Amino acid sequence: MRLGVSSVFSDDIAIDLGTANTLVHVVGRGVIIDEPSVVALHNKRGVREMLAVGETARAMLGRTPEGIETIRPLRDGVIADFLATEEMLRQFIKRAKSSTGFRRPRILISVPAGATPVERRAVYETALSAGARQVYLIEEPVAAAIGAGLPVDEPAGSMVLDIGGGTADIAVLSLGGVVQARSLKVAGNAMDEAIIRHVRREHQLLIGEVNAERIKIEAGTASQIVNGRQAEIHIMGRDLKQGRPKTIVLSPQDIALALNDPLERLAEFVQRSLEDLPPELSNDICERGVNITGGGALLDKIDTELERRVGVKFVIPDQPKHCVVLGSARVLQQLQGREHLLIRP
Repeated sequence: MRLGVSSVFSDDIAIDLGTANTLVHVVGRGVIIDEPSVVALHNKRGVREMLAVGETARAMLGRTPEGIETIRPLRDGVIADFLATEEMLRQFIKRAKSSTGFRRPRILISVPAGATPVERRAVYETALSAGARQVYLIEEPVAAAIGAGLPVDEPAGSMVLDIGGGTADIAVLSLGGVVQARSLKVAGNAMDEAIIRHVRREHQLLIGEVNAERIKIEAGTASQIVNGRQAEIHIMGRDLKQGRPKTIVLSPQDIALALNDPLERLAEFVQRSLEDLPPELSNDICERGVNITGGGALLDKIDTELERRVGVKFVIPDQPKHCVVLGSARVLQQLQGREHLLIRP
């Protein structure tokens, strides 16, 4: 893989292409885009025309007339709709490029640790089609570890659990290299689905994914112990028995109960990863703790709840949602020294 040197006539762009949100970092300018990975399309006689991307498209979810569809072009961290993803990337790259950028940018994109070669190639080809001059790939939890400021070059183990929208990824690094990287399709979207199922089962109320995400953000907590977040949330949905609109009130403890299953699966995921490590590295992580990054780290008390279930300390760094894109940007700036962390498409 030939890296070359950065040109003053192009922008270097790091992209965290996520199932729920896409973040774009331009080297020298910081994170300039943090928007939902949503696309709105007008379907006219079989021809799809782009209407909006990001926040504008997300506002249309569940509200579009016939002929207009809003979609999430990524599923479980990988591309499900190639054309929509390409156009979304094209729009974000266009907005990210500076007015002095004369050449197409070099782009580093993060992918789930469990992405297959076919899925990696799809991301690579899509970024090239969207206007990149060169495309590099890195595993999300590896980028997250660097973005979180973990001492990955030391002769000791560092572990990160990156909880995104579609996947949760784990990476263990030591001596500047990757010892272990794995992925689980249980993350933010699974939490939203768990809330939808709980509200339907316990209250016979039908709510959508936008409402479920709002519940998680505004009143969600990982712990059922009543000593944390106390905010209640009023939710309106359709009564499944009478078919009429109905409003209920949910407490944080209701949400914690709803999230029990995805949290248990995350705890088991971390436990299995620790069991598969050499004893020396496992001891390092037990002493240092596991860093939680990604949007899932913002769930109230997720660190203390995972610590209770796994028996290892969990730590949330500053700006956990930005760790992947910040780490990707740092790797992009140090390509010559970090080339071994890149993965081939």
